[in-house]
Amino acid sequence: MPTSRHTANQAPRLIILGRDGILNRFREGHVKDPAEWESLPGALEAVAKLNHAGWHVVIATNQGGIGRGLVDMASVNAVHLHMMKLLASKGGRIDAVFFCPHAPEEHCDCRKPGVGMMKDIARRYGVDLATVPMVADTPRDLGAAIAAGCKPHLVRTGRAAHASADELAQWRVDYPGAHIHDHLAAFAEHLLRRDPATAFSRA
Repeated sequence: MPTSRHTANQAPRLIILGRDGILNRFREGHVKDPAEWESLPGALEAVAKLNHAGWHVVIATNQGGIGRGLVDMASVNAVHLHMMKLLASKGGRIDAVFFCPHAPEEHCDCRKPGVGMMKDIARRYGVDLATVPMVADTPRDLGAAIAAGCKPHLVRTGRAAHASADELAQWRVDYPGAHIHDHLAAFAEHLLRRDPATAFSRA
């Protein structure tokens, strides 16, 4: 279910991010209040840089703590409001937050590695997911990106931070076409270097 700020009539240039481990430090326990949401170094600035280059950014995140009764909707909304304020202070924005509130045992189609959230995003924004980079921090979410038809990217923060060289090599085999970056800022630089529209605007 999304909370959205997008109002444009034309389909935007869109990026899908996971939340925990990509924008903020991953916690084994769920992020239950704003004080527990700690941004990763350079992540908010990376979103702002992408925004300024014409990219719209949305989040697709599993929030199974809601379904398990560990966190309520008011707390999730407060965390996201805090996140939005921190982003605004850096000149960035998230257009929408799509999240799955279900516990894994509910076997819904929106919880990653299912593709329900990404399909919902495509419908809401009128985008072809083949044009949409999706950033993950786990092999599971890389698989979700590929299954949805997105361009798969992984950042080595959060749950992928301690992956070995052998694991990374295997992920490249298991998830063909995936790009692996040290962090979100490195992903942003990669995308802006390869983006023809951005290159033209900088010329």
